[in-house]
Amino acid sequence: MRLARAALHHWEEPPISGDNGSGTVFFSGCALHCAYCQNQDISNGSIGREVSIERLAQIFLEQQGRGAHNINLVTPSHFAPQIVEALSLARTQGLKLPVVCNCSGYESLEALRIFDGFVDIYLTDFKYAFSERAERYSHASDYPQVASAALDEMYRQVGEYRENPQTGLLEKGVVVRHLLLPGGLIDSFAVMRLLASKPYASKICVSLMSQYTPMPGCERAFPELAGDIDPQDYDALVDYALDLGLENSFCQEGEAASESFIPAFDYEGV
Repeated sequence: MRLARAALHHWEEPPISGDNGSGTVFFSGCALHCAYCQNQDISNGSIGREVSIERLAQIFLEQQGRGAHNINLVTPSHFAPQIVEALSLARTQGLKLPVVCNCSGYESLEALRIFDGFVDIYLTDFKYAFSERAERYSHASDYPQVASAALDEMYRQVGEYRENPQTGLLEKGVVVRHLLLPGGLIDSFAVMRLLASKPYASKICVSLMSQYTPMPGCERAFPELAGDIDPQDYDALVDYALDLGLENSFCQEGEAASESFIPAFDYEGV
């Protein structure tokens, strides 16, 4: 396995970050290669330090010792067998935290089933409903179909969204993130319709993200992604989701795109 960072992270949804932070572990590599990726240095595999299963188990315990509310596995699916071994080992040594699988949504059912019984929370993207946009920006024309089947499997595993009534921290469930892209409102509407059509729509959480930030060089191949999103488009997306009944939702207020949600991938904690 190759890791880029293991540290407390305060920029997830509030029931995941809480006050102390989420115990993120950033894995190197990703099944997608999105044109607008904010974590390109690790998603393309250029940054990453090899660690053993034993070392990863120790990292999980160190995150627990720092006061993390959970273990947050970021783009982990290509290392699923090793991660499950590390979690099993860490649990024999006192790991008690819930485990978050933080992923792109473009997940194989085979990999997800390896995580069954080890992951408590799925924090997953649902990027596109239209194959043309999925192909253009992520080289994955089958993204809508793959992500829909993956979401069904995630819900089957962890069930209804559930927060601890005392702490407000998420204990179980699925959070589906959707990032609005410039000029992407019609596709975003379609994503909301797809989510609302699921029989478990009222039992998951939807996180509507406005933090799109143009990445250097992206505008050369994709000039339509060179600017920020239209705030009116984002407001329309929030209203549309609510009108569809997706009321268990998060939205981002203020100038989220001006904030830095990108940690330093400097091997901290690895």
